[in-house]
Amino acid sequence: MRLFSGFRHADLAPACALTIGNFDCVHRGHQAMLALLKNEATHRGLPACVLTFEPHPRDYFARRAGKPEKAPARISTLRDKLTELARCGIDQVVLLRFDERLASLPAEDFVRQVLVQQLGAKYVLVGDDFRFGAQRGGDYAMLDRLGGEHGFDVARMLSYEVHGLRVSSSLVREALARGDMAQVAAMMGRTYSISGHVIHGAKLGRTLGFRTLNLRFPRGQPAAAGIFVVAVHGLGRPLPAVASLGVRPTVENAGRVLLEVHCLDWPAELGPEGAYGREVSVSFHHKLHDERRYASLEALQAGIDQDVVDARGWWAAHPEAL
Repeated sequence: MRLFSGFRHADLAPACALTIGNFDCVHRGHQAMLALLKNEATHRGLPACVLTFEPHPRDYFARRAGKPEKAPARISTLRDKLTELARCGIDQVVLLRFDERLASLPAEDFVRQVLVQQLGAKYVLVGDDFRFGAQRGGDYAMLDRLGGEHGFDVARMLSYEVHGLRVSSSLVREALARGDMAQVAAMMGRTYSISGHVIHGAKLGRTLGFRTLNLRFPRGQPAAAGIFVVAVHGLGRPLPAVASLGVRPTVENAGRVLLEVHCLDWPAELGPEGAYGREVSVSFHHKLHDERRYASLEALQAGIDQDVVDARGWWAAHPEAL
């Protein structure tokens, strides 16, 4: 899969089969849409292309209004979104910066300038609730009419349901917020995970007796937060672990989000420093509890002790999950 930041690339395909959206977790509804797009692209002899945005448009509007707390919690990092799009067989992704220029572009101009002139869309597939252009002025009927004028086919995909529930990013966010990881997996078609490079932290975990792998959550508030039973992939065999995802209220006051992972059985062959700089993926299997503010480092250490015990107990009962 090829990634293009904007349109000014000589090797961007002159024509494509296209879908448009945030795809912030590539859930099962997204996967069904991408499979249909890929099929149509193959039939037409075109590359399958996704047009997506960074930041999320709702994030942009919340910050512009001075209310960043209204921004949607982030489900996936950009890295993980792109990984899933590649796994779905997408040929190229065009990543547009969502800014004032794009936010104020009228719907008809968006179609003419972006879809036709820049991307050469010959087929456009959207969801049943798709809106576009300034103030969300464009809908499917307008897109279909403009497709006839500009020479591209338009199709829409109806909602995708799992056990009678319409799968959506909003429902995934809600399930992550309440720690229902089984429901998240059902809607995403896979275990929820976050990937990244292991970075150096403050080394507090060593002081407390719990060495951790630290991964930065790069932008926004994560949809999931708390203490989780997880597995680490990318360091050889999968490693059972316990993790904290959040702002570490006992020791941190800057609001920075960090994923701290303590492996229950550290591979001796890696050595104490063997994970730094490595890219790993952390899969989330069960939530133990929300983040807690402890009265002292001693209380924090006791809390982590109990989390480790609980995580070992969960893995003992669910060895097949590893």
